[in-house]
Amino acid sequence: MRKLILILTFWLAALTLTGCGYNTLQAQDEAVQAAWSEVLNQYQRRADLVPNLVNTVKGYAAHERQVLTAVTEARARVGQLRVTPEVLNDEAALRQFQAAQAELTGALSRLLAVAENYPQLKADAAFRDLQAQLEGTENRITVARNRYIQAVQAYNTTVRSFPSNLTAMLFGHKTKANFAVENEKALAAPPTVDFGTEAPAASGTASGY
Repeated sequence: MRKLILILTFWLAALTLTGCGYNTLQAQDEAVQAAWSEVLNQYQRRADLVPNLVNTVKGYAAHERQVLTAVTEARARVGQLRVTPEVLNDEAALRQFQAAQAELTGALSRLLAVAENYPQLKADAAFRDLQAQLEGTENRITVARNRYIQAVQAYNTTVRSFPSNLTAMLFGHKTKANFAVENEKALAAPPTVDFGTEAPAASGTASGY
């Protein structure tokens, strides 16, 4: 008899938690974690392309010191960030992450713009391959970010909605930080590049970088 009561109590508790959104919260939390992992994966994929891209450009335009240095330093700042699971619950930390990634995005755009002044660089097969990989990765980043944004929105809606908000409070579920809409639009827009009028320096100035 006691065993039967325990079984009935278990199933009653399970049904109660299901009706209050407990299972939904768990599923959506897992979806957020998975989406965030993919965001990090794609950003890391981009960071891994930077050294080869910089070296390829340097082979034809080593005197473009400022542009090359900016990309290298932006990548270093991205690498210095501690991206822990707590970032998902810390809006300030996520904003810092966004800012560092946006800085690298801008630096890479300026680096690719350098190729417009160097026909030989544009014709280099290695550069074209790296450029294609970078463009593909940027597209994957956009897709991954959008999936993360949608996953967080669904999760946060459940956390804030009644009666699931009561379950969320009971089990310590809080809203998660999300990418800023303004930042998302800015990163999705094609970069504006001013090529200027300065002519490329002679190849003899390339030494010593």
